[in-house]
Amino acid sequence: MNKFFVLGAMFALIGCASMSMTPSAQSGGMPKDGELAFPSDYTAFPTFLKGIQKPNAVRDLFINKTGAEAHKGKPFANGSVLVMEIYKAKKNPAGEFTKDSHGHLTKDGLAKVYVMQKGKGWGANAPKGLQNGDWIYSAFKPNGDRLDVEYAKCRTCHLPLGDAQDYVQRYDEYFDTREHSH
Repeated sequence: MNKFFVLGAMFALIGCASMSMTPSAQSGGMPKDGELAFPSDYTAFPTFLKGIQKPNAVRDLFINKTGAEAHKGKPFANGSVLVMEIYKAKKNPAGEFTKDSHGHLTKDGLAKVYVMQKGKGWGANAPKGLQNGDWIYSAFKPNGDRLDVEYAKCRTCHLPLGDAQDYVQRYDEYFDTREHSH
């Protein structure tokens, strides 16, 4: 078989695979909030941060290889994917939150999975005044089914971080932790 034919077929397959990312991408448009595909392999991604304590939840964050190659002070590359698992905090029979020996909430069941992904020009579809660079957002149930959420809340939470942190929560903490682990 001709090696150029094989290479061409491989590139065609790669192109088709990348086009399956979102419904909008298939039609040639830019994806919008709520249209990202569920990254079923995200637990194999490098860890961004784990055990983030919230008043009634615990969050674990993952970043794909593209995003993990970023450097502090620089924006994340197009193709970066960040995934946030949100766990309910465990309660005892009396209805009080249980804590580990360090005083941290303990995880109960996985409640939601939020995804943010960056692509060239993707911010063009963001609502006026809520642009977060070229990041878009999607939310899922633990099984990968879509959740119907108000994405303006995601954008409002990330907006104050601005370009300096590439609209990524815990940007400094991530890079500081990474620098100290090497």
